[in-house]
Amino acid sequence: MSQVIHQQDYDVVVLGGGSAGVAAAIAASRIGAKTVLVDAGPMIGGEMLSGIPIDGCLSSRGEWVVGGIIRELFAECDKRGGYIGPIDDHRCLWVVAIDPEVMKLAVVDLVRRAGVDLLLYTFAEDVVVEDGAVRGVVVLNKSKRTLLRGKVIIDCTGDADIATAAGAPWEIGDAASGNLQPVTMVYRMQGVDAPRLLQFVREHPEHFGLAEYKDRGLTKQQAAEGLARQGLAKVFLVADGPLMQEAIRNGEMYKSSMIAVTPISLQRREVSINSTRIGNLDATQTGKLSNALPDLLDQVEVGVNFMRKYVPGFENAVYSGIAPRIGIRETRRVIGEYVLNRDDIMNAVKREDGIGKGAHELDVHGSGTDHIRSSIKDGGSYDIPYGCLVPKNVRNILVAGRCLSATREAHSSARVMGTCMAMGQAAGTAAGMCALDEGWQGDVRSVRTSVLRSSLRSQGAVLDGTY
Repeated sequence: MSQVIHQQDYDVVVLGGGSAGVAAAIAASRIGAKTVLVDAGPMIGGEMLSGIPIDGCLSSRGEWVVGGIIRELFAECDKRGGYIGPIDDHRCLWVVAIDPEVMKLAVVDLVRRAGVDLLLYTFAEDVVVEDGAVRGVVVLNKSKRTLLRGKVIIDCTGDADIATAAGAPWEIGDAASGNLQPVTMVYRMQGVDAPRLLQFVREHPEHFGLAEYKDRGLTKQQAAEGLARQGLAKVFLVADGPLMQEAIRNGEMYKSSMIAVTPISLQRREVSINSTRIGNLDATQTGKLSNALPDLLDQVEVGVNFMRKYVPGFENAVYSGIAPRIGIRETRRVIGEYVLNRDDIMNAVKREDGIGKGAHELDVHGSGTDHIRSSIKDGGSYDIPYGCLVPKNVRNILVAGRCLSATREAHSSARVMGTCMAMGQAAGTAAGMCALDEGWQGDVRSVRTSVLRSSLRSQGAVLDGTY
């Protein structure tokens, strides 16, 4: 182990300041656990700051399936004028649109008010393991090395860095093919004429993803009309539509399965665009991830030019920014006490040990124009068991976020931000319960899920219902 200069003691140490980590730290601190939230970057919030909408909060039927801390965050955004709210995309999803610049204010304020210690610009370098338990995490920053000792460690790194370093088993991508979902750089455009864009959708629905949730019984034209009535620039160009197809064939557009447009500010007439992609890149290899940045930014420029040239409503729009980091869909998944699987999500399975709900479609992005998508039974939701947060082989670590224990297909649904925040709130609550229990024997498996569920319900989490 590298030389440690300082040592700090906590009840709960949360690594990773994305959506799952934020929820975990707030939940743990609120029930009285001394909590620190550590992130390698200069800001917390993760992909909530990128501009893409928050998926997984509502089912395809439009019912809220995630509550608690995430709803508080939305209320904070609304208070500051940065909340557009739930949008029916008239494909198969409901998403929640927020202004990422306002979310920066809201997320930091909520973490501060919860009493969480915040440690930014700090990289988790090593773990100290004794008898199957992590006694501390060695972190490195300009104050040199510090050993953060914690009774419970919550790994919200996305890549399962801490859990795997401590000895938890894991998988990455598709074991058979080696495939990984593509990395993405989300970008923004300002000055979009939403009514003109929606009129284009009405006149040419063949270019767009529409009416994919068949239980609603809508034709593509009816869905296009509904989208126009909604009045918001939430549209989804698809690679098998003639507009994208021809542009890709002519070299005026990079290969992608989609161009997903979401409003982020009605005042600025600004949208985010989720479309760029580099497939099968292992984002745990820092050199490869770093070298992807120039190519992704080239795609951003190509995409901006395509939108301005070919998509009505974007003629006078201008490029207005990019996400603060490359978006990563898939790396490591721990193998936990329960492995969420395809049948669980597709059949909307409910469980007595569920600690949160997922409702996003099965959604495996591939290289180029490849994309596998499938809707959940009856447009409903599934339960995530507590065991998905408990890695095998270690006693006092929980995981939350996209490194949960799941098969690749199940992961493709559960990896989205709304579901990650539900997992984070559950992990933080469970960690706090353990750390504050004087009789706790040091293993997170001892948590009584009935007690955990009761606590989560009291915090506003959605756990019940047949939807």
